[in-house]
Amino acid sequence: MPIIKSQFAEHFCGYLQSRNLNPLLLHGDAYAVLAQLPCDSVDCCMTSPPYWGKRQYADGGLGLEGTYQEFVATLLSIFGELKRVLKPGGSFWLNIGDTYANKSLVGIPWRVALGLIDQQGWTLRNDVIWHKVKGGPDNTTDRLRNVHENIFHFVKDAKDYYYDIDAIRSDPKKTKVVNGAIVSATGVTGVRYKRQIELATALSDAEKKNALAALEQMLQTVSAGEIADFRMIIRKQQRTTHSDVTGVSGRARELEEKGFYFLKYHPNGSKPGDVWEIIPEDTQNRTQHYAPYPEDICRIPILATCPPDGVVLDPFCGTGTTLLVAKQLDRQSVGIDISEEYLQISYQRTHSLL
Repeated sequence: MPIIKSQFAEHFCGYLQSRNLNPLLLHGDAYAVLAQLPCDSVDCCMTSPPYWGKRQYADGGLGLEGTYQEFVATLLSIFGELKRVLKPGGSFWLNIGDTYANKSLVGIPWRVALGLIDQQGWTLRNDVIWHKVKGGPDNTTDRLRNVHENIFHFVKDAKDYYYDIDAIRSDPKKTKVVNGAIVSATGVTGVRYKRQIELATALSDAEKKNALAALEQMLQTVSAGEIADFRMIIRKQQRTTHSDVTGVSGRARELEEKGFYFLKYHPNGSKPGDVWEIIPEDTQNRTQHYAPYPEDICRIPILATCPPDGVVLDPFCGTGTTLLVAKQLDRQSVGIDISEEYLQISYQRTHSLL
């Protein structure tokens, strides 16, 4: 079975040159393996490390530390090596769960995130909430059920990193023409805005003329398919979308100077938000271990931040969910795990994919 146990750098470099879409599986401790890999060599990391203090893993490893401080410090040392291995334009997506100790949530996700920012200089671009929709059994009677985890998106270079927003947009609704009138994707015809402009007491005649002309041009832009939809903000008719203070908000300044502004919706659809409703992987009726970490949680990170010819890394690959999705999306991938049993499952899952 092609699970690599030594000479990691040699096998890694050969794999990158091969353009083979079957994942490369490296057996060993995440820190020790990463330390042998070359700098600036992978495009994207997507991982979910073991919880602290929740499971006894057959091969030992991360999560068995005596204190949460040790656990956080160990993670930071691993992610320091990861940062070295990641390309300058690379992204690091971290799914991490919390733990209770002495009746109190420890706050591990944010302890790790702040350590990465303050001690290692990572830039945090998003904190995504993974809403699991359904949680596991919870018999506690003195607190709420826990049905979410954090997913952090970090980058090495805040100003220059790969991000393909169009790859993750939702399918846009279409503009249509009804009785000769242009109707946007959400039913905007411009009639209401025209009426508000005409009756506005806060606009001068010149501002009304300019607003009506701009509205007509915007409707033509919608008709041409250049944008999918829009909203018009008119002085004293709608409130500004961010702040009324002109020194803080460019929108407020535009409203003061012109009497109106537009919010335009992208023609390729809307981009995802930072709350993802994804049901965990079903772990029932299986003979093999699968973590609750689901395939769908990997799709947005890989599509958005790994180029089509790029390489995805998971230093805690477990049973290979990240690697499986990377292969489905035609990316190369590298998985590291301390458990040979899990790597064997990863191999079976990823190599059975046609």
